[in-house]
Amino acid sequence: MGTGMLHIDLDALAANWAALDAKTNVETAAVVKADGYGLRADKVGRRLACAGVRRFFVATAEEGASLRAALGDGPEINVFSGHMAGDTALIRNAGLIPMLNSAEQAARHRSALPGAAYGVQLDSGMNRLGMEPADWAALRADLETGPLTLVMSHLACADEPDHPQNAAQLASFTEMTAGVSVPRSLAATGGVLLGPGYHFDLCRPGVGLYGGFPFADARPVVRLSLPVIQVRNVEAGESVGYGAGWVADTPSKIATLSAGYADGLIRYMSDKALLWAGDTPCKLAGRVSMDLLTVDVSALDVVPDHLDILGPHQTVDQLADEAATIGYEILTSLGPRYARRYSGDAA
Repeated sequence: MGTGMLHIDLDALAANWAALDAKTNVETAAVVKADGYGLRADKVGRRLACAGVRRFFVATAEEGASLRAALGDGPEINVFSGHMAGDTALIRNAGLIPMLNSAEQAARHRSALPGAAYGVQLDSGMNRLGMEPADWAALRADLETGPLTLVMSHLACADEPDHPQNAAQLASFTEMTAGVSVPRSLAATGGVLLGPGYHFDLCRPGVGLYGGFPFADARPVVRLSLPVIQVRNVEAGESVGYGAGWVADTPSKIATLSAGYADGLIRYMSDKALLWAGDTPCKLAGRVSMDLLTVDVSALDVVPDHLDILGPHQTVDQLADEAATIGYEILTSLGPRYARRYSGDAA
C-alpha cells in the first residue's frame, strides 16, 4: 500500500467521553465539527450516540445535515454558526437547532421558520461569535418567549486554568444569564476540567474526546502508520532532501516514506519530528515535502515496512509541539489520502 494507514479507536473515543462525563453532574454533549475532527463525523457520531450522547454540536448547517443522515432522528444537533443566509432548508429538513449569534440571525430564523427551535450564543468576552451583552439585553425578553432550547458561550483561555479571563468570562456569562429558565452551557473540554463552577447545565467537550490536550488523561484515539517506499545508504557529507539542509555526519541509512505536507504533516516539523519503529525513535532527516518524508533509520537493524508518526509513543499534541502548532490542527489536517481503519463498536 502506497498510502498511510490511520487507525481510529472508536472505543477509546467513547471512553474519553465517558471519563469527561464522569467529571460533571450535568449532561455531557459532544462536538463533532470539522468532520469529527478529521476522523469522520458519521463514524464518530454513531459511536458516541451508542455511548449515550444525545446532543451534538457542529460548526455549520451543512455539517449538521450530514450528521443527521448518519444518526437518523432522535439526537439533537446544534449549529454553532447559527442561521446563515441560505441555511433555512437545511435547518428545516434536518431538524437542526441553530445557535443564534446576532439580532440579524434571530430575525432571519424566526421569520423563515416560525416555531422552530433555536439556541442563543452569547459573547462573554472572546469577541468571536455571539450576541453582545447590549444586544442580548434588548432581545432577551422576546427570545425567551419562543422555543429557546439553550443559552451558551465559549471560553477563550480554558486550557490555561490560571488565566484571569476564565473567571471574567464566568462572571459575565453568569450575569447575562441570571434567571434564564432554559439550560446554560459554557464549558468545552477545558471548561469541564476547570471544575463545577463552569459546568452549568450542559458541557460540550470536543478535542478531549479525540485524545487531545488539555485532557491529559485521555486515551489515544489515533495511530498513523506511514509506509516505507525505499531505504538507501548515505555517505558522510552527502545531503538529503530539498535545499540540501540535512547533511550526514557519518554513514547513515535513510528511509523514504509516503506522506508529506499534502497529508497534513506540516513542513515546520522538518528535521524535528520523530517517527517510531516499535519502541525505537527515528528522526526526520531533511525537509517535509509534498508527498514524502525522509527519516534517519540508522539505529535500526531491520527497517520495517512502516513507521508510526502518531501512536502510543507520540500524541497529536507532542507532534504539534514539533510543528509549532496545536493538536487540533494536526488532527483536522490529516488528509484524505490516508486509508482509515476503525476499531470498536459501531465501526
